[in-house]
Amino acid sequence: MVTILNNAEVASLLDMRSCLDAMEDAYQQLGSNKAINRPRSHTYFPAESKTRPGFNYRFKSQEGGIEKFRVWALRVTSDMAGFATLAGGVRRRKLIPAAAGERYVGLVILFDMETTEPLAIIQDSFIQKMRVGATSGIGLKYLSRENSEVLGLFGSGWQAEAHLEAICLLRKLREVRVYSPTAEHRRRFAEVMTPKVDVEIRAVDRPDQAVKGADIIMAATATVDPVFDGKLVEPGMHVGCIVASDKTQKRRELDDEAIARCDLVVVTSREQAKYDEQPDIYGAVEKGILTWERIYELSELVVGEAPRRSHPEQVTLFNNNVGMGIQFAALGAKVLGLAEKAGLGRKIPTEWFLEETSP
Repeated sequence: MVTILNNAEVASLLDMRSCLDAMEDAYQQLGSNKAINRPRSHTYFPAESKTRPGFNYRFKSQEGGIEKFRVWALRVTSDMAGFATLAGGVRRRKLIPAAAGERYVGLVILFDMETTEPLAIIQDSFIQKMRVGATSGIGLKYLSRENSEVLGLFGSGWQAEAHLEAICLLRKLREVRVYSPTAEHRRRFAEVMTPKVDVEIRAVDRPDQAVKGADIIMAATATVDPVFDGKLVEPGMHVGCIVASDKTQKRRELDDEAIARCDLVVVTSREQAKYDEQPDIYGAVEKGILTWERIYELSELVVGEAPRRSHPEQVTLFNNNVGMGIQFAALGAKVLGLAEKAGLGRKIPTEWFLEETSP
């Protein structure tokens, strides 16, 4: 039988601690040549939407398999993508809920790598939120100072929530300063998240107030342009970012100066940075700020084939530069196992997906 799971069921099963463990497993497997990943693909239909000027249909896919979990995951999203301009002229990426009932379309499909059969079809939104925060958390675990206490957080949406939760599990914070362009959003974030993580969260009015004196800087936004002046980066900081630019939509959270101040740079995928010509990594290499030899991958970091923080004054960067299929394989397998134990999900016959002749 094939299990169908919705986001509410996934949310009832997954917590951030289990996501951190699964992500570390995934990158341990990748670094040990026991997993494989296909680069993410974004395909934009060239004509704008007839009913939504400035937006285009986009199909996104990523896939990968992990030996430990014996599953292959294909994650697909069918999007209406574009940009929105906030008050003050700040631009953000936006996905429009164009499906019936103002909804989105995103699925994770799991396959058994022994029988080849489909195992599950899972709505992707909650997994998406958790896998990004957990992946940034693994980078932070290996790169930030263990005595880090102050977090400067950019963003006040769902990704900022997930990142804050992951960081609080990994470091004993005493203060969080949050900045986002809309004052009401950052104040609400501080109000709602403070009791959830049991750490003082203070909404600040300017980017520099989030950065100065912080131990960790984490950008978790949907921005188009850098969120702070890189000249503010100080010795000893760990810097994290998540914007994953592609060839069509060029976006970044960090400027060239911030990149230049980092002594140790780690990404999820060098291949993707090159394929998409991402401005913060590929662009920095093109400008002579970085070399590819100085850029390591998270899987190399986890298995000990890349350097880790070597002294307190070092500035480290984890650029969570792309979603990877192995992330969905790890969390999909985790969710499916928990769902089976809890008796959650709807079942449909596997036979509906099988055919008698060769594809």
